[in-house]
Amino acid sequence: MRFLPAGLFLFAISASLQAATPTADPASARRVRADIEFLASDGLEGRDTGSKGYQIAADYVASQFRAIGLEPAGEKGSWFSQVPFRRASFDKAPALTLNAGGQRIVLEQGKDASLRPSVTEKQRRYSAGFVFVGYGLKDARYRLDDYRGLDLRGKIAVALSGTPKGLPSEIEAHLNASKDRMAAEAGAVGFVEISRKSGGRSSVGRASKPLIDWVDSSGQAGSTPPGLKMQLSLSEGTAARLFEGAPRSLASVRADAKDDGKAGPRGFALRPTLSVEGENKWEDFTSPEIVGLLKGSDPTLAAQHVVLMGHLDHLGVKPDAKPGEDGIYNGALDNAAGVATMLEAARLFASQPLRPKRSILFIANTGEERGLLGADYFANHPTVPTQSIVGLVDLDMPLLLYPFTDVTAFGADHSTIGAMVASAAGSMGVAVSPDPMPEEAIFTRSDHYMFVRRGVPAVLLMTGHANGGKEVWNSWLGKIYHSPQDDLTQKIDWDAGARYAQLNYRIARAMADAPVRPMWLQGDYFGDLFDPKGVRAPAKP
Repeated sequence: MRFLPAGLFLFAISASLQAATPTADPASARRVRADIEFLASDGLEGRDTGSKGYQIAADYVASQFRAIGLEPAGEKGSWFSQVPFRRASFDKAPALTLNAGGQRIVLEQGKDASLRPSVTEKQRRYSAGFVFVGYGLKDARYRLDDYRGLDLRGKIAVALSGTPKGLPSEIEAHLNASKDRMAAEAGAVGFVEISRKSGGRSSVGRASKPLIDWVDSSGQAGSTPPGLKMQLSLSEGTAARLFEGAPRSLASVRADAKDDGKAGPRGFALRPTLSVEGENKWEDFTSPEIVGLLKGSDPTLAAQHVVLMGHLDHLGVKPDAKPGEDGIYNGALDNAAGVATMLEAARLFASQPLRPKRSILFIANTGEERGLLGADYFANHPTVPTQSIVGLVDLDMPLLLYPFTDVTAFGADHSTIGAMVASAAGSMGVAVSPDPMPEEAIFTRSDHYMFVRRGVPAVLLMTGHANGGKEVWNSWLGKIYHSPQDDLTQKIDWDAGARYAQLNYRIARAMADAPVRPMWLQGDYFGDLFDPKGVRAPAKP
């Protein structure tokens, strides 16, 4: 691991930024408005992944990319990178049989247990035993290894929900989302998570619902770790039966978790076995990422790419809407606003007399509402060399409902992009505020995180809580978020949209023109985990 002098990565960050505090350009505000009004119109029917409305939106974004003067950067010289999706479901409930305490117990799918549909195996016929694995975590930084001394080969890992106490919220969220992969890496063929609390919330009724994931030509799937054949949810009664004849009961290990300081309860083999037999119904479809390129001007740095992205998809149409009820999830702010301001940032780039030194890649993502799937596919199958992507800004759900005076850059404290955000915002008289809701671990919950997992420093930029923003955010999240009310009847501040686009342009421009690429900070958890050999910048004092 190498380190650079503290001053080098800050040099020239502001060189291409104007010093004066800008007001919103009325023409820019009108363009942002026009884009949002089209993308959030009823005619696009909520832009659900793979739908006709989404394709119309994708064609619109591609046409805007062309009008701006970008170059196609999708597959085969097109604007599109098609994501191969698969919807898996059950026509007939799978047969699940638990052998415990000398008894053969037939489990009812959706009541006693739920087997998640599979996008990688059409037919499944397996029998496997169980191993309790504590929290099911393995992490060198925090000295966690719940798999130490356990043989998971051919077994189903049984993990308690949650993590040990005291972990930072972003790391806790990352570990929680990685449990199934950790189980697969330990040799498990199945994974089940049970509540750490008696009577805790069960997902049995939801786990057997249709599953959508990407599956590439090699059979790799986005959210299904290689080697993992079964992912299950169990009822409280079924979970308790797994511990029959074991050294400890489920109640006992839960008590350990409740009183836990840092280490979780140790794992041990369980006696029951499970037999599974079922056939999946598959429906394959595609939905595109839309990718445009502005080539850089520097003979060397133009081979590197800075990414501006926002998700284009939303939730479609409410399936059980009553006659006369508004059932369209228009997604005006989530995330027509993010895509519209990305388009305006692209126009700002294209209108400058000097092109940026590094190339800029503009991406409108599909499948975000389905689990960050489009971004995940592109991060794993990029249309430019993976190592050429050096930094990323994600434009997701800017609340353009008030004249914002601050922003929050989720992830800014992990890399040198934080300094660039502060400089760009300062040039506009905008403050950068700390994460106002760290418990939500937002850094790990949007499309940019799929690129973080590939080692790319990234931030998610949202309008902040100052100048009345806190009240607006609280009200909007409580009443409007993911509802048909996120539509064009909201009192959208179009000037705020123009300013948000300008700010994102300035951040990306600073990244593109800086003498060195964005770097993870020394000792950063995510940098060390996902880019262990990369160059580091000194950590902030």
